[in-house]
Amino acid sequence: MIELQQQISSYLSPAQIALVAHAFHIGEEAHRGQMRKSGEPYITHPVAVARILADMHMDGETIVAAILHDTIEDTDITKADVEAQFGSTVADLVDGVTKLDKVDFASREAATAESFRKMLLAVARDLRVILIKLADRLHNMRTLGAMNPDSRRRIARETLEIYAPIAQRLGMNAIKAELQDLGFRAYYPTRHRVIDAELRRLMGNRREPMQKIAEELKHKLDQEGVPARLIGRIKSPYGTYRKMKREHKTFDQVMDVQGFRVVVGGVMQCYCALGAVHNLYKPVDGRFKDYIAIPKANGYQSLHTTLFGPFGQPLEVQIRTEDMDTVAERGVAAHWIYKSDNSPANSAQHRAREWLQGLLDSQRQAGNPIEFLDNVRVDLFPDEVYLFTPKGRILALPRHACAIDFAYAVHTDVGDHAVAARVDQRLVPLRTRLHSGQTVEIITAPRASPKPHWLEFVVTSKARTSIRHYLRHLQHEDAVAMGARMLERALDALGASLDSIPRERIESMLADNRVQRLEELLADLALGNRMPAVVAKQLARGEKGRSEPSRHAEVVRISGAERGVVSFGNCCHPVPGDPIVGFLSAGKGLVIHRTSCPNVVELRKHPERMMLVDWEAQAEGEFRVQLKIEVANKPGVLATVAAAIAAQDCNIENVEYGERDMTSATLFFTLEVHNTQQLNDLMRKLRRIEVVQTVQRA
Repeated sequence: MIELQQQISSYLSPAQIALVAHAFHIGEEAHRGQMRKSGEPYITHPVAVARILADMHMDGETIVAAILHDTIEDTDITKADVEAQFGSTVADLVDGVTKLDKVDFASREAATAESFRKMLLAVARDLRVILIKLADRLHNMRTLGAMNPDSRRRIARETLEIYAPIAQRLGMNAIKAELQDLGFRAYYPTRHRVIDAELRRLMGNRREPMQKIAEELKHKLDQEGVPARLIGRIKSPYGTYRKMKREHKTFDQVMDVQGFRVVVGGVMQCYCALGAVHNLYKPVDGRFKDYIAIPKANGYQSLHTTLFGPFGQPLEVQIRTEDMDTVAERGVAAHWIYKSDNSPANSAQHRAREWLQGLLDSQRQAGNPIEFLDNVRVDLFPDEVYLFTPKGRILALPRHACAIDFAYAVHTDVGDHAVAARVDQRLVPLRTRLHSGQTVEIITAPRASPKPHWLEFVVTSKARTSIRHYLRHLQHEDAVAMGARMLERALDALGASLDSIPRERIESMLADNRVQRLEELLADLALGNRMPAVVAKQLARGEKGRSEPSRHAEVVRISGAERGVVSFGNCCHPVPGDPIVGFLSAGKGLVIHRTSCPNVVELRKHPERMMLVDWEAQAEGEFRVQLKIEVANKPGVLATVAAAIAAQDCNIENVEYGERDMTSATLFFTLEVHNTQQLNDLMRKLRRIEVVQTVQRA
């Protein structure tokens, strides 16, 4: 406690120091008799957490909350007790961290996801919650040796997969680096030991060359009148391991394990220093990044360049100001400002709050906790590209983001109504992948709406959540309409109708089935979770109805516009014009098959699930079909067939080679067509091509 008091005495007021001392006495009394796995008194842990935060110059409330962070969960002290003595802010911080400590990543995925959602929502209310938790996790990792091997691996995996990425997302590179190194050491002890030994050997071998490079750099900067602080840096064992794994390289092939950081006084001096080092050593083409003009999403700013070093090794140099260096190491904790909502936050704090606000929006639209956790994992590992709107606004998106991701990053309404994009003034499809530096303009149309297949190529959580939310809403509407048609058909077969059933009987039937509203029941029917005939019998029981049932039971007509409640069998690929049957599959809804499909024989063994279906007169949309085309094995035959298909306005989804020999080959084309008429016209056209031998539906 003495060391903590010495740390905080340099920046906290006497009143705050007294409050911290009071918190220590409360915590020490509450944890009296409790011991850590290492055998130390438990109070040493919260004090160590407080010291980590004091190193960041965190405010008094955060230090007090850190000392008390385990009291609500592990002692008799309640949130009300903390609030009475230290105020509501400290009580909320302690309560928030308590919720985090209840996260159990070794439990079932759904329970894990729900706990994680609660964790990030607590963080979104007050950033200091995650700072306390990260400090708590850091001290636990430093003392992990006292845990049993299984616990060490579980905690190390949590750290590498969740907590280190969160620290990185919040710009806290110093804590991120230590968490990664400690997690790597505990999870892969042998790999860590081998790589660490190799790095130490390399440092010994290169000590003199690196010292000479440092002297040359310093001399050049002084010569150019750029006062600078030079810091040698070496890639961490975990960073080296990740690069070896990601790029499939051996240790000897990872060249940029050493580099220098140049810290200067101001922004203009950064660019002067860049010119100086480029004048000293030739830069590697394509390896320069300006994170000062375009900061990373976590607020990080620096110039990065790679040089051809004098000893044949590439040399990475980072150039930044003192303030940028502080923000790079501490992120949201740098120059902590939390006095009032009107206080200006630094860039990292501002961007962190934007990210957390996005998480709040995401969790409101997410269908379940697992979906929310998947979305957060996407956001925690962003290898970013930087893009421009036509007005010059910069947006950072994960690598492989497409135009749809960009549209949703601009605004949800823009994404929902997007139809195409212009990238650097060139018209491109929405699925086009984007690259740093491009200017992107989204073209919208009032009647446009999200498509289910967009989910196959979007990468951002905002885009995925927004699309799913929209589709769920439409699916529910379509499911209710389809369920109503199914129920009416089943009632018609019993000589009744939904309009003729008394409201009291409907309410009674809903209560018996534990359903609150009729719409929920109808949606369940469409999704195959309940049988229309069974529900119809419950409703029609005792109903006089018509003297005899209708001999022409209503056919369920398929338009192709039903979203989420009607699917088409991949075994036979039905298209409008084909004779079809319907099968009610639990969870999937109505699955449509061609009557000639081999699987129909097996499906008819469940007559209660068979549905009488037919196409609407004007079925809409594009339907997948597969063609098996045998061709002469000649150069250019694939291009010839593909060109003929495109000429018929058919979209090619996929093409595969089947069997092939010296004279012939079999091609399987997966296409999208509107109806059998278009399909038959296409097949006739293909049969007329000289190199085509046979064409048939696969």
